[in-house]
Amino acid sequence: MPGILYLCATPIGNLEDITLRVLRTLKEADIIAAEDTRNTIKLLNHFNIKTPMTSYHEHNKYDKAKYLVGKLLEGTNIALVTDAGTPGISDPGEEIVKEAYKAGIKVTSLPGACACITALTLSGLKTRRFAFESFLPSDKKERKAIINSFKEETRTIIIYEAPHHLKNTLSELYEALSDRKITICRELTKLHETVQLYTLSSAIRYYMSNQPKGEYVLIIEGCTIKEIETKKQEEWTQIDIPGHMDIYLSKGMPKKEAMKRVASDRGISKREVYNSLLKK
Repeated sequence: MPGILYLCATPIGNLEDITLRVLRTLKEADIIAAEDTRNTIKLLNHFNIKTPMTSYHEHNKYDKAKYLVGKLLEGTNIALVTDAGTPGISDPGEEIVKEAYKAGIKVTSLPGACACITALTLSGLKTRRFAFESFLPSDKKERKAIINSFKEETRTIIIYEAPHHLKNTLSELYEALSDRKITICRELTKLHETVQLYTLSSAIRYYMSNQPKGEYVLIIEGCTIKEIETKKQEEWTQIDIPGHMDIYLSKGMPKKEAMKRVASDRGISKREVYNSLLKK
């Protein structure tokens, strides 16, 4: 019988944030595939777990995934762990999961700590709908495109950030989004955990005189539907109403329908559109 791939959530800081099920699985598995064996050995030693480890990380995730799937097909049970948190979230775990399914291997996830969800619940911002962006890309063009997409993102946005990039990221966000609300979480579940509620401008001012330290999660307020509609209405006012009408008429739209669309685009009544056309 093939083995099972267990995705085991491990603590993001506080070692008490591990489930009994994960501890049992780490003890009973044949192999633990760890993102960094040097980090994972501390966890295993703390709980007196002697299961052998193998490395599975960003730089070997394709070849090693195939190797591990081969072991699973032979009947080996493998527990996958990341450095901290839930495997597959902002780490190479997704690759081995994909390969396991291709090979018909059973995969199960053992839930537990996850930094993005922990931060979201602490943020004081809306939690019903959210967009998780993980770490922003280093490529300048791609990074700018993603940040600009936040302008019309109505969901709460979650970003991971390293301390040496924090100031620059806050400035980029402010340039694109103006003064949105932001909650900055640092060192979650650890001794020096902090949760600070800011606007982007006040966060920038704070870190001008306070050096960032530790790992950060940024929770950014989404915009409202009304803000998007207002912005689009403002853009339409850059042309006059007759010019606006011509755009739709040139597409073969009936005059009555075109007037209705123009009124909707500009947030005005059809009577105002009609009167403007009469004046023209």
